[in-house]
Amino acid sequence: MGKDGSVTNQIRANSVLPARREDIDLHTADGLTLVGELARPESGEPVATLVCLHPLPTHGGMMDSHVFRKAAWRLPALAGIAVLRFNTRGTASVRGTSEGEFSAAVGERYDVAAAIEYAEFQDLPNIWLLGWSFGTDLTLMHGLDPAVAGAILLSPPLRFSAPEHLAAWAADGKPLTALVPEFDDYLRPAEARSRFAAIPQAEVVGMAGAKHLWVGDAEKVLDEIVRRVAPGVPVPLPRTWDGPMTSGDMNAYADRTVSAFSDVPVPKPMAD
Repeated sequence: MGKDGSVTNQIRANSVLPARREDIDLHTADGLTLVGELARPESGEPVATLVCLHPLPTHGGMMDSHVFRKAAWRLPALAGIAVLRFNTRGTASVRGTSEGEFSAAVGERYDVAAAIEYAEFQDLPNIWLLGWSFGTDLTLMHGLDPAVAGAILLSPPLRFSAPEHLAAWAADGKPLTALVPEFDDYLRPAEARSRFAAIPQAEVVGMAGAKHLWVGDAEKVLDEIVRRVAPGVPVPLPRTWDGPMTSGDMNAYADRTVSAFSDVPVPKPMAD
């Protein structure tokens, strides 16, 4: 029981904590409408904002990829952080399908710009980009915007981004943290430290025991994110909740498993 007599519940994978949530549309400079959601603390202003850039849509990545889903379901209540998620061009989820087609990190520059612009227009504070896999390439390639305070990269493969993008972040000096799984499929901690040495201010954190998709490690990831974007919030975050809580539908994502895309080739960068 909580101190006020309320029931204390374990926060589980499908737990949805209170927040002000609204469906949003983003409008890109090349004329597309992208679907998304903004989750803000139930009361008061957020202390920071996460703009989430999801993994490869050709391999099941979307705004509801599990770490982003859990961030939106928990962080407004547990850490006072606003979470903006959206589907990049041509990507579908329960929220809907964004217009356009997957562009292998080329046309997605407009998607990133539209999301940052929306966060600015809403006067959301302390905007951080949170990229995961393909989303880390979008962050490095297209996320160096004056409105962005810094960036966190989850499982960066450095597949589409190039040395000039790393050089640009190095020159700008914005904080950059890469959370790299010990057993990542593409880039492991030792090599990541070597590659990110091009950015003097980059922090590379090896995550023991973790894999590219962070299955079973979402709580650790959220703690590391909060530690950087909202350092005044104590971590580890609570694993229980005394207030109201609902449950999200996990069945909607059954067809987005790794095995479903095991035979699908990973796209290569396109010429700009």
